[in-house]
Amino acid sequence: MSINEPVFGVTKISNFCTLSAFILNKKKIINDPVYGFITIPSELIFDLIQHPYVQRLRYIKQLGMTHLVYPGALHTRFHHAIGAMHLMGMAMETLKSKGHFISSEEEEAVCIATLLHDIGHGPFSHALEHTIVEGISHEYITSLLMDKLNQEFGGGLKMALDIFKKTYYKKFLNQLVAGQLDIDRMDYLNRDSFFTGVSEGVIGFDRIIKMMEVFDDELVIEEKGIYSIEKFLIARRLMYWQVYLHKTVVAAEQLLTKILERAKELSLRGKVLFATPSFAHFLIHPVTKNDFTTNSIHLDHFSKLDDHDVFTSIKVWTQDDDFILSTLCQHLISRNLYRVEITNEPPASYQIDQLAQWAQTKFGTDEDDISYWVFTDTIKNKTYQTGNGNIKILMKDGSLKDIATASDNSNLGALTKTVEKYILCYLKDILPTPCSSNFRTKISD
Repeated sequence: MSINEPVFGVTKISNFCTLSAFILNKKKIINDPVYGFITIPSELIFDLIQHPYVQRLRYIKQLGMTHLVYPGALHTRFHHAIGAMHLMGMAMETLKSKGHFISSEEEEAVCIATLLHDIGHGPFSHALEHTIVEGISHEYITSLLMDKLNQEFGGGLKMALDIFKKTYYKKFLNQLVAGQLDIDRMDYLNRDSFFTGVSEGVIGFDRIIKMMEVFDDELVIEEKGIYSIEKFLIARRLMYWQVYLHKTVVAAEQLLTKILERAKELSLRGKVLFATPSFAHFLIHPVTKNDFTTNSIHLDHFSKLDDHDVFTSIKVWTQDDDFILSTLCQHLISRNLYRVEITNEPPASYQIDQLAQWAQTKFGTDEDDISYWVFTDTIKNKTYQTGNGNIKILMKDGSLKDIATASDNSNLGALTKTVEKYILCYLKDILPTPCSSNFRTKISD
């Protein structure tokens, strides 16, 4: 007799076993190189991880062009999303163990908000924000994509959306997702340190989480965790200067940005460049923030973009007949990056003029195109923002103090100031041969 025949309920039992196997199959664990085994906490979160919006993050590097300086920095935003979700789960357990009521729905929602907080990032992250979709932040696109997911999952992400948008009535949950001591920063500092090998960025994330407390609906840190917070802030400052704003990283990102600017400029003039359909969409259309909300085609194309779209195009563009585009692309592919001089004061105008003159002599390009060979910019680093959303320490006497005043580390006060530095970028090719060491000395001075 066939096992599929409905005798003695065999078919029902078989279907039940199949259904059970399907449900149990969503209880996955992920072996993370930073934290070890991570458990996916719910079926809804499993389904979200499987969604193309999240899977796309596997193909977007967390640190953009940083691997050109630190070869191990090839981890992705998918790694970061999973790791941050894991740390959020740890934070929930800590706060619940201290007597704070957090419903299972809230716990799932805050983990979802953390998992999805970066789905609006484009290829190579911030370089794209300044060129292809200029003036549109990844947080804004994340919000739009989460809205679409909420519709797709029958309203199941409503609470997660409220937490992400900081409109949920429990303020401390909003702060855990986006604040000056949020789970996002805790994971990326630890993870970026791990993959770059820059040990200065390692923080005691577990200690910080264990010291978390809620006071008057705000996220605070117990006084005995103050030194871990000091280390967290100093580590963030060091990571910015040693990794995120490393001179060579800046050079690579500036070169990528100039390539995308040139490609966009040529495309808007009507030149047809090699590109994947979704990448071509943003090259030939000037898309505004309002366009994203009024026409879903822009968001659909954006959700299909990753690093491969851009880098494959750059490899092809090395042979393009536009001299500026092909030259810039060849330099990036061969890691022959801009020379970057970083100073505390704006570079002298005579230095810029001299470089511009050499560039025009070398390449014979129009004056309007000189900015592809020589240009200036600024970089900024502010480790800690005082005021709204600051990090508060719960003292043993029950009072609250800002970390900058609670700490006896005098260096923390300096972290509240914005440090702005000036950069002068130019292609090394434009320097006279032999290279003028005297000129470089003048720039450095």
